Amino acid sequence: MFTIAVGMPGPLELIVLLAIVLILFGAGKLPKVLGQMGKGVKAFKEGLNQDLDETSVAMDVTPDEDTPLPIEEKSEAEAQVVTEEAEELTKDKADRA
Repeated sequence: MFTIAVGMPGPLELIVLLAIVLILFGAGKLPKVLGQMGKGVKAFKEGLNQDLDETSVAMDVTPDEDTPLPIEEKSEAEAQVVTEEAEELTKDKADRA
């Protein structure tokens, strides 16, 4: 009779939950509350389906023309400028310390 199970609540638990819901909302408001819950679940499912439809559309992944080149493909002049900037930053940090 007393078993530990994961999943659906048993009949006694369902009766207790129904009694709590009736006490909280009353018999008159219960249909309205359940109707709003149903609308919420329906809207949630529609939102999930809409998101799936949008993500299934093919995306354009071609790189832009101004995409930075990897370090190996930069010219030596550009690499020299980057190196000089890095050296200046290192000197500035050393001066502050």
